[in-house]
Amino acid sequence: MNEIRIALAVAALPLAVLATACTAKADATDDRPTQRELRELVDRNQITALVDRLGSTLDEGRFDDFRTIYTADATAKTPGGTAEGRDALIAQASRNHSGDTRIQHVISNVRIELKGETADVRANTIATFAPAPTDPKTPPQPQYTLGGIYRFDAVRTGEGWRLSRVETTPTWSIGTRP
Repeated sequence: MNEIRIALAVAALPLAVLATACTAKADATDDRPTQRELRELVDRNQITALVDRLGSTLDEGRFDDFRTIYTADATAKTPGGTAEGRDALIAQASRNHSGDTRIQHVISNVRIELKGETADVRANTIATFAPAPTDPKTPPQPQYTLGGIYRFDAVRTGEGWRLSRVETTPTWSIGTRP
């Protein structure tokens, strides 16, 4: 029993150190490398989680969640069109991700260049489109797959990191776009 307690304590130690360091007063001008490095790790993790959330939000059609992903003045340039302002992004996504199509976004190789309170973000994406299933036991065959590059601008806000710009550059596709 003591061995289990020791193992749990050792496993929890890195999380406790990170939590303590993150709650300590630190800012981007702090000269202590450990706090700067921890802040950078937390920032990168939060931005990566934001990009991940964007993919699942698009897949699940929860476009109102854009309010916690994008800034109010965000812009988008995608194969589905150009939009300015978060409400326009929601309208564009609603048009391009209809309920009669199933879409799955796979986003990888997220690369983040932090610049203080802003960041440049690049990621690869593969979006696969299939018709809605007619039989719940048989998944439909994909009709179209698009590979591309996402480029985002991210900004730290009072509510956390948000995306202020997204641009998708298609690099290849297979099939016919629905």
